[in-house]
Amino acid sequence: MEERIERAVSLFKEGYNCAQSVVAAFADMYGLTEEQALKMSASFGGGIGRMRLTCGAACGMFILAGLETGATHGDDREGKSANYQLVQQLAEAFKHRNGSLTCAELLGLKQPEGTPQAEARTDQYYAKRPCSKMVEEAARIWAEYKATIG
Repeated sequence: MEERIERAVSLFKEGYNCAQSVVAAFADMYGLTEEQALKMSASFGGGIGRMRLTCGAACGMFILAGLETGATHGDDREGKSANYQLVQQLAEAFKHRNGSLTCAELLGLKQPEGTPQAEARTDQYYAKRPCSKMVEEAARIWAEYKATIG
């Protein structure tokens, strides 16, 4: 699993957003191609569409939780509840390790930038943001969860 964690960080450093990086690192475990994983998680970067809401790395974990435990029938209350329980456990672990689930808070922003424009990935970009660490933590939390279920 350590290789998957490293892969998630590597994907982020290649320019993929935080959610894409986490989901793509585990995609093959769920029968998805990397391209499918990248597309399905593309909208969650930057705290969901760069709105600085829920951290995209955490959203990536939640997407994986859906692939792992998501209900596939509308009336499956037990399945939905199991998925929600897992998401809440993952969210708590992420908050415990990082202090927040909110992108703006993790970035130290008083208010969102207010623009959908993605920033260029430069050394300055990486130096001023904890996003690589968030991607690593989310991937590690997921890997730890997977280790507990076998």
